Order: sequence, then structure tokens, then C-alpha cells
Amino acid sequence: MDSLETELERARALDESELADAIETIGFECTRCGACCKAESACGEGGESADETADGASESAGSERSDGSAETDAEPHTATVFPDEIRQLQAAGEYDFRDVARPMPYGLADGPDGPEGETFEWALQTDDCGDCTFYAEDDDGTGACTVHGDRPLICRTYPFSVALGGTSQPMGEAVGEEGMVRAHECEGLGRDISRVDAEELAAALKERAIRELTEAIGVRDNYRPVDPSAGQVVVHDSEGAKRPDGSPYE
Repeated sequence: MDSLETELERARALDESELADAIETIGFECTRCGACCKAESACGEGGESADETADGASESAGSERSDGSAETDAEPHTATVFPDEIRQLQAAGEYDFRDVARPMPYGLADGPDGPEGETFEWALQTDDCGDCTFYAEDDDGTGACTVHGDRPLICRTYPFSVALGGTSQPMGEAVGEEGMVRAHECEGLGRDISRVDAEELAAALKERAIRELTEAIGVRDNYRPVDPSAGQVVVHDSEGAKRPDGSPYE
């Protein structure tokens, strides 16, 4: 991979019209299925996973997380959120930092008292089932985002990413590609999309690529080694080392 600075220049030079063309060719319409907002395994009442609910094998809702909430064996939803996006969501709903974000679990180890170690991203907070804390469903199962107007770029642009080094591929490897645009698993792919919507998505996709690379450069440049004590978690973002509550790590 070329340097992050080189990839950032490529991101800034992306042609939004060409991105929109690619999105139109692939096709997309959100069906509000909620798959991109939920944990990989379904969750029943009280926090049980679908398998536990079905066979009755579990005696509890799951283990307890370090923040005191229940945790199931389901793979939790992980969506990257930037520091300023966390603050925007906080301001929109008067949320505490931990209501919005949690340390990205990748890179953390399971200690005797919960996760510990260092990680380099924030993820949107999840509920007891591992679903995004801002995800809700109607009685008929139709999904909705309760902070739709302030949702992060990763959510605005799903199921697409751009083929640049240093940028993320949400929900695993791409299932399709057109030009610089990669498409990831989603039941809404292949559906008609208007030019206006394709252009809006393209603009957000370019912005996300620039932001991801800018954040990566900031993490690299502001990284300072920290030796967390047992049971502690340190998140290194573009603003420096922080505790799970978002406060600076001194």
C-alpha cells in the first residue's frame, strides 16, 4: 500500500460523478431490514440469543459486560465512528459519551475483569443484544435509525466503500465492484436508485474516504505509547489516547 498521505490525495481527487455512475450501475435501495445495524445473531426477550431462546438451554441473558450490562454470545454490531461524530451525536440527544460510543473491540484482550488493552477506533454503542443502540424496529419489524439525521458517515454510505488503501470495508469483503466503488453484503443491492440519491451517496462516500484517511494519519501522528494497567482500556484516536469515557488518558 502507498503512504496514507498518497492515498489521501487520491481520495481528495475522486470524481463524485464517476462514483455516482458506479453506484447507479450497481443499484441500491435501503429496504430497512436492519441487517447493517444489528448483531450477527438474533436476540430474544431478556437478551437471550435466538438459539438460546429456541432450545431453552441458557439460564441467564448472558455474561455481564464491563459496563454492567448483559452480553450475549452474538457478534456485536461494530460501526466505526469518528471523535467529532461522537460529539455531534451527544449534542443532538444530550447523550453521555458512553451512550454513543465504545472502544472498538479489535485488538483488546479478555482480562479477568473484562476487556483490556489498546485499540485505535471507536465503535457505535450497542445494546444488550449487540445491536446498535440507536436502532429500533416498528411492530412489523421495519427498521429505523433514531438518530437518522445525525448518523455517522459509515452509516450514510453503507453498503459501499471505495477501493483505496487505508479505508475500511464494512461488513466484510466486497461482493461486487464497479470502478472505484465496492459493494458489500446487503439485500438492497441491485435495486434502482435515482441520480439524485446516487450523487448524494457518492458525495458522502468521498467524504468518508477522506475522513478515514485523515483520521488514520492523525492516529499515527498523535500516537504515544501507553502502558495500561490490568483491566484498563486505552483508545488511540486522532486526538490522542483516551479512556473508554472519552476523557484524555494522562
